[in-house]
Amino acid sequence: MSVSPVSASPIGPALTVVIPAYGVGEMLGDALASVIAQDRPDWRAIVVDDGDRRVRVHVEPYLVDARISLLETDNGGLPTARNRAIAHSTTPYVALLDGDDILEPDFASSLIAVLEADPGAGFATGDATFFGVDRVGELFSAYCPQAGPPTLEKLIRREFNVFGLTMMRREAIEGIGGFDTSLRSSEDLDAWIRLMAAGWRLAHVPRPLARYRRRAGQMSGNTPVMLETAHAVMDKARRELGDRPEAAAAAEMCRRIERDMEVEEAFAHIRAGECRVGVQMLIRLGVGERSPRWRRALAVMRVAPFLAPLLLRLREHV
Repeated sequence: MSVSPVSASPIGPALTVVIPAYGVGEMLGDALASVIAQDRPDWRAIVVDDGDRRVRVHVEPYLVDARISLLETDNGGLPTARNRAIAHSTTPYVALLDGDDILEPDFASSLIAVLEADPGAGFATGDATFFGVDRVGELFSAYCPQAGPPTLEKLIRREFNVFGLTMMRREAIEGIGGFDTSLRSSEDLDAWIRLMAAGWRLAHVPRPLARYRRRAGQMSGNTPVMLETAHAVMDKARRELGDRPEAAAAAEMCRRIERDMEVEEAFAHIRAGECRVGVQMLIRLGVGERSPRWRRALAVMRVAPFLAPLLLRLREHV
């Protein structure tokens, strides 16, 4: 592991932006440009080359800015990459930025302001705007509600969703041991639950502070893996919360996710050509109760199961 040196300002920066990079190519330049464009200059940025040696090519032009450094490591995955960068940070605040996303110019100033206003807030989040292959211009909160004020139970029930490009007090994230490296995804949800369970509050700025790139091949598009890791996170929360009232919410979410996993299994049957088996599973699971559109789709599938593969596209709209 090697890290390019970062010079410190006389006063010292307030924020380190952590940018894991693997397979993001030229998009990394957009991410770095958005950091440079922040409306307050007292930041540092650590790009973590997570075992993708092409990263240096894209970072090299930006290393002329002494605030930006490159940490070259083996491939450890997103949670490990974040933990490694946090361990190299010395600033009071740490922010997360994925290598294919973009920060709005007031991201740093807005989130630092709400954290400074509430010493009990361990982390802060805002909304985001989608761009890329679909949902262009739409808000994260339109798909993932941010019904405030945020509480641990709302977080567990997914009534308040933390957008992943957050800012944290370094002492808060270090205090819970960083991100869980055993998780393939949902490691951020796990961290947010543990932060709030440890007594930290979540501060919220109800406007877009980042832009989230929608593209093919993202982990967020791998529904089976996302469900598997979300279940692991909720089961972990259920166990660790013990006799706290939020443990019941985590147990309920486990059951809900298990049902969603069965729905995914039904979809898999349909994609494999076992349409009648998959349709019967969807009917048994009550998927038609989700919306009038699903109810109509299942009515058609029941009569003509061979049409089920064509109708699965409705899943993205219900």
